[in-house]
Amino acid sequence: MSDDNVNETGETVADAAAGAADSAASAPVAATAPATGDLDLSPRQVVPTAARGKKKPWFAYAVLAVVLTAGGFFVFQFLTNSLNYYCNVDEIGVKSNCDVGRSLRIQGVVDKDSISKAGTVTNFVITFHGQSMPVVLSSEPTGLFQECIAVVVRGKVIEDTDGSRTFEGNDIEVKHDATYEKDNKDRIDEAQKESDACSRKA
Repeated sequence: MSDDNVNETGETVADAAAGAADSAASAPVAATAPATGDLDLSPRQVVPTAARGKKKPWFAYAVLAVVLTAGGFFVFQFLTNSLNYYCNVDEIGVKSNCDVGRSLRIQGVVDKDSISKAGTVTNFVITFHGQSMPVVLSSEPTGLFQECIAVVVRGKVIEDTDGSRTFEGNDIEVKHDATYEKDNKDRIDEAQKESDACSRKA
């Protein structure tokens, strides 16, 4: 064998070539990128995360409830006070809705010799079924206003600290309208009797 076929380690050229081939075969093969045609390019389905529970605006609901309750109360008070219930003098503080301090229409007969004036205010006393009520009228009564006639005064009963009561009137009806006469025939008949009795007094 010639020296040209032996390397520095004493291996023949053929042996070295065979060893190199074995090493290459046993070496790990690097992963290659898949071909473009093998990629899955379809859009992935996004799974939504669980939605967080929204907090209910309890405070706003509470405020709204308070506002509605207060509004309803004031409306009720307004409507209640705006209703002018018809009450006879003797029904004040006795009959339902004929209370002290609320808007009323009070009926009675003007007492004899009870009318007096002080500027724009007219003072007089009305009586019904033996019960009397002093009246302070802030408006000017009509020309038909006189003693011993039945009148209906609109206003409120005011109770003083000593327990005495005065009716503060802002309007007076001397002649009833057709609706009142139809709905309150008994009241009118009673008032007429009281008026006749007043006229007979000396």
